[in-house]
Amino acid sequence: MGSLRIYEINPDYIDYLASFIPHLFRNKKPDQQNERKYIGIVLEVHNQKYFAPLSSFKAKHKYMKEGLDLIKIKRLAVINLNNMFPVPQSQIVNFDIKKVKDQKYKALLQREHRVITSLEDKICENARKLYEYKMEKGGSTHLAERCNDFRLLEEKAVEFIMKSKHTELSENLAHLKARLAEISK
Repeated sequence: MGSLRIYEINPDYIDYLASFIPHLFRNKKPDQQNERKYIGIVLEVHNQKYFAPLSSFKAKHKYMKEGLDLIKIKRLAVINLNNMFPVPQSQIVNFDIKKVKDQKYKALLQREHRVITSLEDKICENARKLYEYKMEKGGSTHLAERCNDFRLLEEKAVEFIMKSKHTELSENLAHLKARLAEISK
C-alpha cells in the first residue's frame, strides 16, 4: 500500500504517442495558450509500466457509474484506465506536489493523492483486469473498443526506446569522431 505516486510524462513521449492514440492531447498545441500537464499514476501491469492520467471531475461524472475502466477519486478527479498507456522508465518524471505554487491546486492534488492511496488495491486490480480483457477481446465489445490499443502502444514504446538509444549512440559516435579528429591534428 502507498506505492502509487503522482508523476508527469516527458512531453516528447506524449508527442510521439499522439499519432497512435487519437484522443491523446499533446501537452501544448501551436495555438494553445497554456500547456496541459500529463499528471497521473504509474502502475505495473503485466510487468510493464503503464501511466494512467488523472482527469478533472466534471458534471457528467456525477451520473457515470464506476466500472472496470472508470475510477472516481471522490468528486475530485477520475482515472480512466481505458486511457492508460505504456511508458518507459526514462520518460517518467517525478512530480513534487510540495513545489506547486498555486495553493488551491496543491491542496487539490494532496487530497487526490490521499484518495488514490486509499484506492490503490482497487486501481491496480482494475488495471490488470482491464488489460487482460482488452487483450482477450480486442475491439469486440464496447468496453474493449473504448480502450487504447495496449499491444500497439507497447510496440511503440519499444520503438521509442530503440530510436532514443540510436540517437544517443549516433551523437556519442559523432562526438568521438570529432575528438579523434582533434587528437589526430
